[in-house]
Amino acid sequence: MSNTSSMTIQFWGVRGSIPSPGPSTIHYGGNTACVSIALGSETLLVLDAGTGIRALGKAIADSQADIFVLLSHAHWDHIQGFPFFQPIYDPHRTIYVFPTLQVQSLWCSVLEQMDGAHFPVTSDNLPSNTRCITDGMLTFLQDHGMYVSRIATNHPGGGSGYRLERGGRSVVYLTDNELEPPYKKTTSFDAFVQFCQHADVLIHDAQYLESDMPHKHGWGHSLVSQVQELAVAAEVQHLILFHHDPDRTDEELDAMQDATQDWLRQQHSPMQCTVAFEGLTIHLTPEGVAVDTLSASPSIVGENTHER
Repeated sequence: MSNTSSMTIQFWGVRGSIPSPGPSTIHYGGNTACVSIALGSETLLVLDAGTGIRALGKAIADSQADIFVLLSHAHWDHIQGFPFFQPIYDPHRTIYVFPTLQVQSLWCSVLEQMDGAHFPVTSDNLPSNTRCITDGMLTFLQDHGMYVSRIATNHPGGGSGYRLERGGRSVVYLTDNELEPPYKKTTSFDAFVQFCQHADVLIHDAQYLESDMPHKHGWGHSLVSQVQELAVAAEVQHLILFHHDPDRTDEELDAMQDATQDWLRQQHSPMQCTVAFEGLTIHLTPEGVAVDTLSASPSIVGENTHER
């Protein structure tokens, strides 16, 4: 889609906590969090730099788009792929990375980890023009044509969620967010509803089920049922369940898809839902929102592949 106001969302890593390759995760994928949003041919926004960013780097090796890397937070599963991101070794590429807010300080974690001790190539030896933007992040993005707002998430160590607006369409990215934590909330449920209001696409952490509780209560992730409630309250058009538990099998994720669709029908909600998988591609244009039929898995084609 060539419309200058379009956005194309692609999923390169959809797991949480630790990569989980193996026969039980082939369908949805085992790489950790990485989502790209292409805004035309000259700008690529990358959300998180888990192991999925390696495949992204290979896919865009011949592109000349400027790259903007936003992190939800600095836990390992969201930064560990960056040293393997092919464009950082290309002297002709420009890459902007943005620090995460950790313990009330700014920390450019994707570069700090490349210190010689934890990775053999140090960040100051990268041939690309890789810059850490420490001041006025949202203004800097706006100057480059990206209208992004940020909200604090409920997660141990802190984190951020983002909303991107373009061409009358909106995408919200909220991962590693515990909607109902046992600790004091940084952001309330109602504030998240307002932040997500009428989003065309909501990508939200859905790592846990009721069967994971109470053992994992407080670990910084939401129940699928809580995310469903948020999406319906915010009148989201398409919910993407994301950041899957590393032990969640393909069959269990298929069941999660079916159960969520059943629940939405019971609520008489027109909202669509897709359980994220590697390769999922969603196009947003002023005319509508569509899942790429070439990327959609057999269990998702039909009910969730649409244009509106």
